[in-house]
Amino acid sequence: MENSTKVKGRGAQKNVHNRFLEDAHEVRSDFLEYCRKEGEIADTNKTTYINVFPKTIINKVTSPDVGMEYSLNPYQGCEHGCIYCYARNSHEYWGYSAGLDFERNILVKQNAATLLEEKIKKKSWKTQTIVLSGNTDCYQPVEKELEITRNLLKVFLKYKHPVAIITKNALILRDLDLLKELAKDNLIGVNISITSLSEETRRVLEPRTTTIKKRLETVKTLAENGIPVNVMLAPIIPSINSHEILPLAKKVSELGATSIAFTIVRLNGAIGEIFTDWIRKTMPDKADKVLHQIESCHGGTLNDSRYGHRMRGEGKIAEQIRNLMQLARHKYFKNKKMPRLNMELHEQHKNGQYSLF
Repeated sequence: MENSTKVKGRGAQKNVHNRFLEDAHEVRSDFLEYCRKEGEIADTNKTTYINVFPKTIINKVTSPDVGMEYSLNPYQGCEHGCIYCYARNSHEYWGYSAGLDFERNILVKQNAATLLEEKIKKKSWKTQTIVLSGNTDCYQPVEKELEITRNLLKVFLKYKHPVAIITKNALILRDLDLLKELAKDNLIGVNISITSLSEETRRVLEPRTTTIKKRLETVKTLAENGIPVNVMLAPIIPSINSHEILPLAKKVSELGATSIAFTIVRLNGAIGEIFTDWIRKTMPDKADKVLHQIESCHGGTLNDSRYGHRMRGEGKIAEQIRNLMQLARHKYFKNKKMPRLNMELHEQHKNGQYSLF
C-alpha cells in the first residue's frame, strides 16, 4: 500500500509480496484516488474467517531451540496483529501475504478436536507435551465464539494428556474450570506473553490483544488457582521495551508467576520489510535508532537464522539484555521453577477412562 494513511486497528500497514507466488498484488495511488473521487471504499479492513479441514493437527517441532517437541494450532493467521510476530511468514505457505493478510484472513480448523482425539488414542502415540499456539494464538478473538481451543482442552482432560498453552489473551480465563481440573494432575502449564507495562506501547505493538491490565490479572488469577505460569517477556525490542525488563519481572513475580523467559526480536523473512514500514510510519523519530540496534544484535542484519543464536542475539546490546534477565531471575524468581508435566497418566486413559490393565 503506497499511501501514508495508517490502517487502523492493525499491526502491519501493508501486504508484502508472497515469495512463493509469481504474481504480486499492488494497491496503486491512482486507484486510491479513483476510489476517493467516486466515494468508494478501497479497503474495508474487515477480518475474514475461512474454514479449512486439515488431515493432521499435531506438528512435530524440529527446531532445536524453541523448547517444544509438538505443537497444535487451531487457527492459522492471527487477528492480534503483533507487528513483530515470527508466525507471519507461515501465512505465505497458504498463499497469503505475511502482512495485512496474516491479520485479516484467518484460517479456522473446525475439526481440530476430532483430529487430536484420533491421534492421541493411537497405540503408536508416545506421550509428549503438546503446546497450543506454537505458531498462532489459540485464544485470538474468534475463539470466544468458536470454542475450538476449549474443545481441545476437553480432549486433553478426558485422556489425561499433558498440554501447554502460549497466549496473550485473557480469554483463557473462560476455561479456568478445565485448567483447574488439568492442574490437579499436573497436566497443564501456561505461558502468558507480556511485552510491556505500558498500554501505549501495547497498542502500537499488539493492536488487537488484551490490555496489559487484563493480562496481569490473568497471571494473578491463574497462579491463585494453582496453575503454573511462565511469563514470556518476548520479544525484547531495543529502545522500545528493553528498559522494562526489571519492572516487568518484579510485577509478574508479585502476581504469582512461576518463571520468566525472553527472546530478542528477530525480523526474519518478510517481517523485516513489514516491521520497517510499520516503525517508519508509527515511530518515525526513533525508527533508524531501533532498526540499527536490532541489526547490532544480529551481526549487522535484521535477522539471524542460526539455531541457538537467532533468539538470543549477539553483541553489546544483546549481552546487556541477557544480563538484565539474569539479574531479574536472581532478584525475583530465585528458587522458582516451572514443574515438569505429568507424562504417566495418559497411557492408562487412552480409551477415555482409567484402565487397570
